[in-house]
Amino acid sequence: MGHTSTAPTSSLPIARLKNFVASAAVIALGLAFYQISPTNRRHLGEQYGVGGFSFTGEEFLATAAVVYTLLLAMYFSRERDPGISKSVRFWRVTAAFLRAPAEMLRRRLPRDDRVAVLATLLKALFGPLMAMSSMIVLTGLLRHGTALTEASAWHQGFRALFDQHGYWFLLQLLVVVDLLIFTVGYLVELPRLGNEIRSVDPTLLGWTAALVCYSPFSYVLGLFLGPPGMDMPSFGDTRLHFGLNAVMLALMAVYALASVALGFKASNLTHRGIVDRGPYRLVRHPAYTSKNITWWIGSIPIVSAAFEQSSWDGIQALASVVGWTMLYVLRAVTEEDHLRSVDGEYAAYAAKVRYRFIPGIV
Repeated sequence: MGHTSTAPTSSLPIARLKNFVASAAVIALGLAFYQISPTNRRHLGEQYGVGGFSFTGEEFLATAAVVYTLLLAMYFSRERDPGISKSVRFWRVTAAFLRAPAEMLRRRLPRDDRVAVLATLLKALFGPLMAMSSMIVLTGLLRHGTALTEASAWHQGFRALFDQHGYWFLLQLLVVVDLLIFTVGYLVELPRLGNEIRSVDPTLLGWTAALVCYSPFSYVLGLFLGPPGMDMPSFGDTRLHFGLNAVMLALMAVYALASVALGFKASNLTHRGIVDRGPYRLVRHPAYTSKNITWWIGSIPIVSAAFEQSSWDGIQALASVVGWTMLYVLRAVTEEDHLRSVDGEYAAYAAKVRYRFIPGIV
C-alpha cells in the first residue's frame, strides 16, 4: 500500500511481514467502517446473483476481503525493496495518538505520516464501498442483459423493452466501468503504475464536500435536498422520451470515459499526478459536468410536476437540483485548491485547459 523508505537487507522479512500485517489490519478497519451505516448493513444482508447462483452482500464482501488479503500477502512476500508502508505509518500514528492524544493534537505530523494517515483512511472508507457498489451494479447489469436475450422481452414493444431493460443495461454498463476503475484505484497503489499518492486533501471542507456525495452521507443530505433527479425520466412524447434518455446515456458515456482516462490514478481527494487525456483535454471536471447535466434532465418531470402543484413546490424542487450542482462546484473548487497547493503541475494544466465545466463558457 505504498512505501516511503527502504529497510536494511537483514530485516527484509520483518519489514515485509510488518507491511502485510498492517495492511491486513486496514482491511479489517475498512470492513468495520462499512458496517457502521444502516444502509450498508442492509446491502450486506440482501441477496444478489443471476440465474441459479446467489449470495449475500456479506458473503461477497468477506470473500473479496480474503482474496485481496491473499493478493497482498503474495505482493509483500515478493517485494524486493520493502519500505515503511502507509499502513504501518498509519498504525504507528494511531498508537501514538492513543498513548498521548493531547500531545499528538498539539504537534504537526511530518508530511509522510500525514499523507499515510489520510490515504489509509481514504482507502478504508472507499475500498469496501466501491467494491460493494461494483458488485451490486454488475449483478443488475447481468440481470438486464439476461432479460434482453429472452424472446418474450421483445414481444412487449420497443419502448417497453427500452424502459424495462435496454436503458438500464446500457446505464449500468457505463456505471460499472466507472466503479471498477475507482475500486482498483483505491485498492492498488504501486510505483510501477505511476499512481502513488503524493498528497491527500487535509481540509475538513474538502473531505465533507466529497463524502456527502456517497452513501450513507448522501442519503442524509437527500433528506434535506431531496433526490438530485431520476435515473430514467419518463416523458409522454415518445421522441422526447428516447431523445432525452439517449442524451443522458451519452453523458454517462463521457462520465465513464473520464474514469477510463484517470485509470489507476482514480480516487477522490488525492494528488497522484495530473491527467490531461480523454475528456480532460477539454474541461477540468468532465465527470462532474456530465453527471450534473444528467441530473438536470432527470429532474425535468419532478420539477414540472412540482410546479403543477404550486409555485412554491416548483421552486423547492428546482432548488434541490441547484443544491446538488453547487455541491459539485464546491468539490471542484476544493479539489483544485488542494492540487494547486502541492506543486505546479495543476497550475500548468489549468493554464492549458482553461474551463472547468463547459468548454468556452465556464
